[in-house]
Amino acid sequence: MTAQTRPAPPQSASSSFFPLIDTHCHLDFPDYQDDYAAMLARAEEAGVVEIITVGIDLPTSRQAVALAQTAVGEESNLKVHATVGVHPHHVNELVEGDYRRLRALASSPPVVAYGEIGLDYAKEYSPAPLQRRHFAAQVQLARELGLPLIIHDREAHADTLAILNEAGPLPAGGVMHCFSGDAALAEQVIDMGFYISITGVITFKTAATLREAVSRVPLDRLLLETDGPFLAPVPHRGKRNEPAFLTFIAAKIAELKGCSLAELTAATTANARRLFNLT
Repeated sequence: MTAQTRPAPPQSASSSFFPLIDTHCHLDFPDYQDDYAAMLARAEEAGVVEIITVGIDLPTSRQAVALAQTAVGEESNLKVHATVGVHPHHVNELVEGDYRRLRALASSPPVVAYGEIGLDYAKEYSPAPLQRRHFAAQVQLARELGLPLIIHDREAHADTLAILNEAGPLPAGGVMHCFSGDAALAEQVIDMGFYISITGVITFKTAATLREAVSRVPLDRLLLETDGPFLAPVPHRGKRNEPAFLTFIAAKIAELKGCSLAELTAATTANARRLFNLT
């Protein structure tokens, strides 16, 4: 898709009067290079007031911090925050000294969370034992830094929860990003004091289990995310995702919860500000 064919801001699910926070996006990805400023303008027009851009290895964590430190524009009120962490796909790339570098980077002012970290048994780009070792180590680092966790859990529910529980109390809490479990798993995550974050998958026809889980999650435990450039919601499924599309996710969840878009947005925005200490 070229910059000339990028979609206009969503109108059918517009929430311009209800501020939204995209709690998980990868703004540093090359998918946004051609129209970065226009993409952010569309997000702001759609009601997105803050975006958290997420690191998945040391280079992207550095890029996330750099983007968060760069002014969006003189006429814009949009805020960009950053996270630092090494995704399970990339833990096999860690070398001596990287934890020291991650610690230093995570202490940068724009950083509001540690992640995305976790386990991925669907695509073992890194061996499972190595994933578990670095997941546990990064959980401890986040705990020492006092940062909330952003957790990636794909087909590894039991081991993910076990490592989090073994880590002991996690006062800063965290979020199960791109939640992919059922209502029982959601209850376990919430019992740990974590939040449940929902992507555009909630709009897919195949997501019946996820919709059932979300219908049971209390409003004060829900977060919204695009995980852009991935997982664009219907009606943009299969295209590049972007923060402006958060409105479609919010609208679908409001429908499932039987509440107004204003109520859903107020709750999820307050949750995001609480978890990530956004002001």
